[in-house]
Amino acid sequence: MDKISDEMIEQLANLIAEKTLYIHKEVLTSDEAARYMGISRSYLYKLTMRMEVPHYKPRGKMCYYNRKDLDNWLQTNRISSRTEIEDKARAYCWAHPMPTFKTRKRRNKE
Repeated sequence: MDKISDEMIEQLANLIAEKTLYIHKEVLTSDEAARYMGISRSYLYKLTMRMEVPHYKPRGKMCYYNRKDLDNWLQTNRISSRTEIEDKARAYCWAHPMPTFKTRKRRNKE
């Protein structure tokens, strides 16, 4: 069985620390926010300049991002699944039945 080198253990520890950092940190820098969101830093910059993503500039230069704000923003514009749409359509049709031919004919006579 091969021994794991100290260098490999250190690399693994750094990787774990980097991946779990976002779980505990409330405020993220631009680099951290881009990695957290899985987008490039330049795309995050574009979103920030267009004022599409919530951000903070406490001193007017550096941008900071609240992790919870990013989570909320990432979950906007939800697309319903086919099953959800079908269920809503079925419920609507059940609650608002189409008039039958006999009903239409009766209404016209009145």
